[in-house]
Amino acid sequence: MATNSWPMRLWQRTSLTQRLAFVALVPTLITATLLVTLLTRHQLITLHRMAQGTADAIATQTASVCVQPLRNMELRQLLGIAHSIGGLPHVTRVQIRTADGQILADNRKPGDNDGSQEILTVVHDVIDRDHPQQPALGSVLVDVSLHDAIATQEESLRNALIVLVLSLFVAGVIGWQVARWISFPLRHLAGAVRQLGRTDRKVAVAVTDRTEIGELQQGFNHAAAELYDVRRGMEQEIELATLELASKNEALEAASVARARFLAAASHDLRQPLYALTLFSSALAVDEYDPLRLDRIAHIQECVQSLDHLFSELLDLSRLEAGAIQVEITEFPLDQIFAEVSRNFDMVAEQRGLRLTMRRSGMWVRSDRSMLTRILNNLVSNALRYTHQGGALVGVRRDGEARVRVEVWDTGNGIAAEHLSSVFDEFYRIDDHPEVGSGDGSHPGLGLGLATVQRLAELLDTTVLVKSRLRRGSVFHFQLPTVPAQLELAGFAEDLPADLAGKRVLVMDDDPAILSGIRYLLRSWGCDVAVAEDRLQAMEAIEDWAGPADIVVSDLNLRGGERALDVFAALDRHYQPDGELPFARLLITGETRSERLREIVAAKIPLLHKPVSPQQLRAAMMAAWIAARGSP
Repeated sequence: MATNSWPMRLWQRTSLTQRLAFVALVPTLITATLLVTLLTRHQLITLHRMAQGTADAIATQTASVCVQPLRNMELRQLLGIAHSIGGLPHVTRVQIRTADGQILADNRKPGDNDGSQEILTVVHDVIDRDHPQQPALGSVLVDVSLHDAIATQEESLRNALIVLVLSLFVAGVIGWQVARWISFPLRHLAGAVRQLGRTDRKVAVAVTDRTEIGELQQGFNHAAAELYDVRRGMEQEIELATLELASKNEALEAASVARARFLAAASHDLRQPLYALTLFSSALAVDEYDPLRLDRIAHIQECVQSLDHLFSELLDLSRLEAGAIQVEITEFPLDQIFAEVSRNFDMVAEQRGLRLTMRRSGMWVRSDRSMLTRILNNLVSNALRYTHQGGALVGVRRDGEARVRVEVWDTGNGIAAEHLSSVFDEFYRIDDHPEVGSGDGSHPGLGLGLATVQRLAELLDTTVLVKSRLRRGSVFHFQLPTVPAQLELAGFAEDLPADLAGKRVLVMDDDPAILSGIRYLLRSWGCDVAVAEDRLQAMEAIEDWAGPADIVVSDLNLRGGERALDVFAALDRHYQPDGELPFARLLITGETRSERLREIVAAKIPLLHKPVSPQQLRAAMMAAWIAARGSP
């Protein structure tokens, strides 16, 4: 029998008591059934033999009585004989015939031909005893009814079945009780086994006898005692290991938090000189035409950009770990983000002889605009860095009714299959892998770019996935929720010139080197620049202008512990009586701690983190100025 057949499955679902009762009941059932069958069959045969004997005797008696009347052809006497024999019990018909088959007398009881009862027919020849050698004078036909015999048989069968059922019931009750008695020690042992896995106390069962079951009970008690001792020892070891692990985890978490807090707290002091170096290196190239000096300046800018990239990767991750980045969900067209990314990398792609394609879609998404921009900036930067021919493509496609999938394709080196599961890990680099190459020859980075991308994606409740083929390219993609397209406000901001020439710009910072560098840079862009280190200098600076400030660029913390937000409020109060339009404001800071940035996020003031490249500064200033002119 196959193990998966239904009888086997049914048997497996029965309990031990049911199995024992079944085993005890089956022999009784078989024996009783055989006995009932044999006895009933024997009784049936006996009844048929008795009926046959009765019919033969009646036929013989009738034949002997009919000899003389049949010889003399005395019909009246033959009819009387047939009538008297027909009156006997169970005789339904008596027929007397001549040798040639002529019926001389025929006595039949009513209902004989309805076919409702079984008839036994006996034919006996009438022979003259005095002349036995002569042919038979005739024959006698006697029909005997078996109705009573059959009724007796059915009654006997019913009685046998009743006895069989009672016997089976008694045997079942006795078998069930015996099965429960036999299986009780095993059931008790099974309960003890279940209890053994649910409690930490010692478990033992009583030894009920000296049979194999008793040996099994003793073995269980020994095994349970040894298991209890082993468990207690393991619990103590686990408790000690847990305490040690908790201590090490606390130390590790403390070290990680300390590192993140240190980087977050020190980022301002670390970013200040790098920011100043960025400004001065950019300012050196202004009005410079000497090829040798321009080449040296270009090398300085490359080093500064490389240092800026490495520093930004490290500090961005520290800000994420310190919780300094707050999510601000809004609804906006995705094409705006694509346009900003395109402005950031069009020149980079052109310098490397690559194509950067941004596929516009007209879709609107619900996300954090700043985080989404940083994710795409990092992905496009990686795509261009590891691509030598071809280029990169940023596109979007629908993924269901309420989701959209943003994809960044490149034709670069690709990523080997064994690295795909690790590219989003911190400090994981495959730049020097012989099958991947070392990118474009620039600084390979710390291996934090994709780790930062994944952290930002988690804040946006999505996941960045990657598919790649070695030497064929890669595609990074993630999902965003979509929203119905909205009517964009078309104002005069679109007609404003994308140029900062002639704009009055007030710059506030507590570092004189940064003020000197940014003043030189902004003046090279044609701006009218005033600098200040605190509120008093700021108020004095704007008094020298014939009109209000167009843009105010400030560090978060100024000299003497003053805050940029307080200076903005003071400038608002200064310009408010004259009914001037609100000035554009932009914050540039090296601060990353969330408690310091929460108020800025609430005020919805544009914020850049140092160090800021001249291109980022220019784009942010223009965006802030256009937004201020477009606000009511």
